[in-house]
Amino acid sequence: MLSKFKHNFNILKKMNHFKNSLLKKNLKKLNHLLKVKLIKLNFLSKKKKLTAFTIDKRAFLFVLGVIFFILSYLSIPYFYNSNKLIDKIEGELSKNLNIDFNLSKNFRYSFFPRPYFTFEKASFLNQFKNSGKIKVDIPISKLLFLEHIQIKDVVLSDVNFDINNENNNFFTDLLKNDFSNFKFEIYDSNIFYRNIKNDVLFINKINYLKYYYDKKIFSNIFIADNEIFNLFYNIKFKNDFVNKKITSIINSSSLNIKIENNLDYKNLKKKEGLISFIYNKKKSNATYNYNKDSFKFNLSDRSIDPNFIYKGTVNLKPFFSESRGLFKKVHPKEFLDPNSILVQFLKTEILNNKNLNMNIYFNAKQLNSIEDIENLALKVKISEGLIDINETTISWLDTADLRISDSLIYVKNNNLVLDCLVTIQINNYNEFYKFFQTPKNYRKEIKKIQFNLSYNFDQFTANLNDIKIDKIINQKVNKTLKQLIFKENKLQNRIYFRVLMNQAIKSYAG
Repeated sequence: MLSKFKHNFNILKKMNHFKNSLLKKNLKKLNHLLKVKLIKLNFLSKKKKLTAFTIDKRAFLFVLGVIFFILSYLSIPYFYNSNKLIDKIEGELSKNLNIDFNLSKNFRYSFFPRPYFTFEKASFLNQFKNSGKIKVDIPISKLLFLEHIQIKDVVLSDVNFDINNENNNFFTDLLKNDFSNFKFEIYDSNIFYRNIKNDVLFINKINYLKYYYDKKIFSNIFIADNEIFNLFYNIKFKNDFVNKKITSIINSSSLNIKIENNLDYKNLKKKEGLISFIYNKKKSNATYNYNKDSFKFNLSDRSIDPNFIYKGTVNLKPFFSESRGLFKKVHPKEFLDPNSILVQFLKTEILNNKNLNMNIYFNAKQLNSIEDIENLALKVKISEGLIDINETTISWLDTADLRISDSLIYVKNNNLVLDCLVTIQINNYNEFYKFFQTPKNYRKEIKKIQFNLSYNFDQFTANLNDIKIDKIINQKVNKTLKQLIFKENKLQNRIYFRVLMNQAIKSYAG
């Protein structure tokens, strides 16, 4: 029994040993397999990391290479021959703008934000003193070879344009160029308008000016913001190549005026146009036509019963102009106010040209705000640089007629001045005295008054000299009326003039 038990125990022991041995072998195999798998997993992980690192590095190197290539390409102009580069750009400017430029050797090149050359001095119009700065943009695709360089956009700044009789069409002629592939801009520049003596008549400041092509309407466009006589205005020109029309709009809020011009140039021999004026909300139109020898115009307001009609002819060879205007009413401020367009225009002395000959006839039935004055017949003659208003007449109801002779309009110390001889024919001396409310004991008969007048438009002053009453000079009268100082208020002027005239009449009556 005991032996049998031992035998069975030995068998169980062997079986347990076998199981343990088999288990150890399986554990060893499993451990080996796990180690192999871990090694494989570590290898694959390292391989992925290495691959990812290689891809990032390649991408970085590629981007770096592209940037280097672009910078190298954009830097090509640094290696151009300077003289050849200047000649090439001057040629491109001449071809595109039809202007002969002279560019300085002092320039710089930059490729940010786009490639461009900046020349510190640029002269043109064959006048080297018209120097300014010019920036020329170059398309990126045209940088590789010097001979292939083309201009894209051109910007001028700090330029002084000298405009005279020989080049006065400079800005309008630019509209004939092809701006379909580039823009032309001007900033912070001045236009000096000069007479034949090369004296500056006036200065126009260019704040901003731009030429470009509008593909939608197939037109060249020219826009500008300008300043003249401290007055701001803007311009827009459009050259329609398809319909062969030029449209221009001039607008000035400072002057409360807007001018729109439409010119048809289909007919090369005779061009026709229409101008619309809006001034202080009043509208008027002018039709005109011109050829190589003459210019004709007809101006009137838009109302059914026009307040004015003004027409004239300008002969160009030789130059002579004659125009006539008929007005129902005019406002004296349009002639006498120092800030009026007419006074400011005359102060430019642009009409003081020896080659300019003009006759202007101007009739107004009544002066607005001066009910007693009527039938103004203004005659302006411009001849050999001199402006006069001889034979101008004004009627004061049936009381008196005024006539101007020996006149001259000129600028003195930047003031516009009229010197003339004034003759007043008294038709009814009783009505004359009634107007001034003169006491009856001073009402001596008067037939004619004559005096030399010097009127300053800017200062509202009038100096009267050599006053003759019925051909006799009275010193007391001359002393009283030596200087008249007017005010802007009409009523104050009437009272002031009445008091002054009664003092003179009293002196004359003794």
